Formats: sequence, C-alpha cells, structure tokens
Amino acid sequence: MNLVDERFSSPSLRALLALAVVFVMLATTGWTALRHHKGGGDALAVATAAWRHGTVGGRPLPDPQAAPGVIARFFASVGPDGAKLLARRYPLVVGNLNGAPVSLRYQANRRSLVKARAQEAARSRSSLLTTEGRQDAARRADRYASLLDGGRQILAFDPTGRGRAAEVFGDLGTAERVSLVVPGVDTDVLSFEREDDPTRAPVGMARSLYAAEHAAAPRTRTAVIAWADYTTPQGVGLDASTGELAEQGAVRLASLVRSLPAHGGVSLFCHSYGSVLCGVAAPDLPSGRVSDIAVFGSPGMRVDKAADLGTAARVWATRDSTDWIGDVPHMEFAGLGHGADPVSRSFGARVVTSEAAEGHAGYFRPGTDSLANFTSIALGRYPDVRCADGSDCTAGVA
Repeated sequence: MNLVDERFSSPSLRALLALAVVFVMLATTGWTALRHHKGGGDALAVATAAWRHGTVGGRPLPDPQAAPGVIARFFASVGPDGAKLLARRYPLVVGNLNGAPVSLRYQANRRSLVKARAQEAARSRSSLLTTEGRQDAARRADRYASLLDGGRQILAFDPTGRGRAAEVFGDLGTAERVSLVVPGVDTDVLSFEREDDPTRAPVGMARSLYAAEHAAAPRTRTAVIAWADYTTPQGVGLDASTGELAEQGAVRLASLVRSLPAHGGVSLFCHSYGSVLCGVAAPDLPSGRVSDIAVFGSPGMRVDKAADLGTAARVWATRDSTDWIGDVPHMEFAGLGHGADPVSRSFGARVVTSEAAEGHAGYFRPGTDSLANFTSIALGRYPDVRCADGSDCTAGVA
C-alpha cells in the first residue's frame, strides 16, 4: 500500500469523504428547504412573561418550567374554578403546560387556536403583506380551522415561527397503553397533517396506529399522541446532520413523558430525525415509564450500540428497502452525523419487518408489516412481532 492509499484508508478521512458526499447531494438535489413564517413576535414568550407576573386568589403562579408534578399540585390546589380562570387568562401558557390537567389543556388550546385563526385570516387579507405572505397566512388559518374541527384533542399548540402542535387520539387520562409518534425533518404546524396520503404526516401516523390498536385489542384502553412539539430541522441540511435540535427537543419530550398518567405504559415511535431525538432523550426519560423505543427510517441515534442509550426500554428498528435514508452514511465525525445504523446487526436493536412500507414515510400505511409490528409493540403483544431475520423477537422480553 502506498502513502496515498494509507491516507485514504484513514477512518477519519473516510468519514470526511462520506460527509462530503452527503453535502454534495444536499447541494445538488434540492433537499434543503427554507421556509420562514413572518407573522407576529413570539406569542408564547409574551404570554409566558405575563404569566410570570400573574396571580390567582392572591397566589403567585408557578414557574412554567417547573416539574410536571409541581404544576399538577398547583392546579389541584386552585380548584376547577381557579384552573378555568387561568385557562381563560393565559390560554397559550396553560395549553402547553406539562402537568396541567389534560382536559384543561384541550380547552386552552382551542382558545389559542380561535385567536390565531382570526389573526391569520386578517393577515391573509392585509395589503401590507406580499402575495406570498398572504398565501402563507391563509394556509395557516386553514390549518388552525382544521385543528378546531370536530372536538379534536390538541395537547400542545404554539403559533410562533413555523409553529408546533401535538394531538391526542383516545382518552389519555384512562389509557393503559400510551404511544407517542415523534416525527422528523420539515415537521411544523402546516405539515402536521395532510389530506393526500395522510399517513405520511404525524396526525395520520398517530390516527393509523390508534385505529390499528383498537382493531387488534378493542377492550384495551389506548391513547396515541402525534407529538410535533419541538423545532425540527428544515430540509436535510446542516441542522439535520447535528444533534442540537434533537437535544432541545429531548428536554421537551422528557417533560411530556413525566406528565403522562402514571398508570399507562409508554412506547415511543420515532421517525427519521425523530429517532435522533429519541436517542438523545433515552437516558433522561423517567425510569420505568418507557417500555419500548421503536425507530424507523433512522439516520442514527447518536450512539454506537443500543446498549449505550442508557435506557431499560426495549429498542426496535426497521427500514424499508425503498427508504432513501439507507443511502445516507451512518456515521459521526466532529458532531456531524448520527452514528451507527440502528438496523445493523452490530447495533443490537430488535430489527422488525416493514414490507410494503414504501419510501421514507410510508411506515404507518394500513397493510404494512411495519404498522402491524408497531401495533403489537404498542400493545405489548411481543410474540406477534415479526423480526426481519426470522429470529425470535421475544428473546429477552420480560
């Protein structure tokens, strides 16, 4: 081997070359998408500032960043009337407050959505905006109207910037099994749901899983949360190749999990960059609450092995043969990339089948192996899960 060959055989250099390939692809394929909403300021920050100076019954209000248990005890102490008063005064805060009663959060978020819809409808007619700005406002007004339709259970809503949201299917307060769908890049309030091919967006994914659970176990009380309550990367660019947004989202995810009713087992279903977030969050999730973490279309979980995640949860992984994420180098170098491939044998996850999933976001389509497997995992019916290599998926399952 000559000197040039030795240099190019260096693991570090091979990693750099792999990264170079990724960024060339990003630059030449148009995968990176930049979209900015230029509405009002940070509405939640303004509402939170007002909350910090507020009182109820002469008592100061708790820090909105307090632990969910602290928040829950505060709302219990002010009683139903005090809680409703706070939801009317500070709907945007209460609607996003982990630890506040779930039904109160639904009510508060309806108030916030009504206000946001009216604001965006007015902006859609404003002569001060460009044509593009008016069209964007009209789309957001339509989205807010959709979220208000039919008594939907909106667990979180923030119109600031690109917007964040979370929706619950089922009764979260009585659920024996709770599942969270954690989406990946380009998820915001506009892409939270879609009419065409709905199971490729968070709302459709969660609704599909909930329907499959009910069909498989109609007597089991379940709830599924479409959780798009973190800032996701825009396009497959620099943000998507680092863990910064995942680290920020992991804090939010851990807070939500801590606020969930204690009687329900929790499973995470993490798609694409969402699996990076779940990997970062894993060691900080409340011990014993999360029973399963399933990743699909994953670029990596920022660890070399499932055993390094620092969780007692069972780790599952799948990737359809038509998913383009399989062509992205699974590596990490100088903070770029997300580490080992979760479907590789060396990673140590239980790899399940995903036949008929089709592409990067087709894993919740009815009739797919992936949806059937996710349903069995969510219900704790591990003998029904199909491992990709034909091995026993129940090995080591308590």
